[in-house]
Amino acid sequence: MTNALPLVGLPADTYENHGFMFHSLGDKYVRALAEVSKVLPVMIPSMLDVLNLDSLLNHFDGILMTGAVSNVHPPLYGEEPSVDHEPYDHHRDNTTLKLISAVIDRGIPLFCICRGFQELNVAMGGSLETELQRGEGRLDHRAPKSDNTDERYGPRHSVKVTRGGMLERVIGKSETMVNSIHRQGIKMLGPHLNVEAVAPDGVIEAVSVKGAKTFAFGTQWHPEYKAAQNADSVKLFAAFGEAVRAHARSRYETFLGAKRSA
Repeated sequence: MTNALPLVGLPADTYENHGFMFHSLGDKYVRALAEVSKVLPVMIPSMLDVLNLDSLLNHFDGILMTGAVSNVHPPLYGEEPSVDHEPYDHHRDNTTLKLISAVIDRGIPLFCICRGFQELNVAMGGSLETELQRGEGRLDHRAPKSDNTDERYGPRHSVKVTRGGMLERVIGKSETMVNSIHRQGIKMLGPHLNVEAVAPDGVIEAVSVKGAKTFAFGTQWHPEYKAAQNADSVKLFAAFGEAVRAHARSRYETFLGAKRSA
């Protein structure tokens, strides 16, 4: 196998400015992949109306679904849209939901964070609930109002980790503290997902894909924020990186086998 680092794709957010469409990624996601997972992060434009999905995935050994300001469009999971559900990014929706299903089918490692976590649930047949803080007995999962990012992304509440689950095996804990920067969450869990962690108010905070061939996992919190400085984040991104490298080795061995038999 070559010494080249494997590629991990990150679908972009889209926005319009002065009549032009832009595709963008947050630095904290690509930095966590480069510094902790030790892979090469590459942006995937959210334009599957033009790009061929199968050809695209031939180039990647991992996919990371980022968080975003936007939310999944409610009709995609059987709800009526409202002001509470906004804002939207239809270009991203049209890319990510197809991408997630294809990635899982191919056995490509998948890490989903915040909006990506919610996209994973929708892609797996689940639904979402908005404005969680309005529910009886619910915590306020929104970020504190502060211009200081360390305060906004600081530990907010504990999560109980599912015993014997993937998350427990990775971080070696039955409970841990997480940040909280969201106002939506899982309403109905997708039938193809396992619960990996739950907040004190019952909101699902982490899931894994049932029967997945490799790392296929998501968190509602943001482990990518200063990932290299957080022990849990280091373990999560390192585990993802190992799965990505294993996938790259498998692809290379398959290529060599095909070449020898040709």
